[in-house]
Amino acid sequence: MNSDDLENFEAEREYKLAQEYQDVVGMFRYAVETERRFYLANEVKVAVTGDSARPLIEVEMTDAWVWDMYRKTRFIPSVRVLSFKDVNVEELPSDEILDPNTL
Repeated sequence: MNSDDLENFEAEREYKLAQEYQDVVGMFRYAVETERRFYLANEVKVAVTGDSARPLIEVEMTDAWVWDMYRKTRFIPSVRVLSFKDVNVEELPSDEILDPNTL
């Protein structure tokens, strides 16, 4: 396998993952971005511990989906992430907000 084959393989997997994301995003309430991964989840709990100079961020998610093209199973019942870096948690808009018929 040459480098072009590998690049094409990864591009195809990334494209399929993006399609899967579009299919499942409506099933979740939150988007969570960490230094290493991107998650969709229905429940998110965040706790910050440690000193103010280097706080430890603990994120617990249930009923989650993870953006990772190398995983066979992206749906995960529960996830626990520990990080010293920034963590972004966003509540996704409901379908009612996005539905043009309700405007």
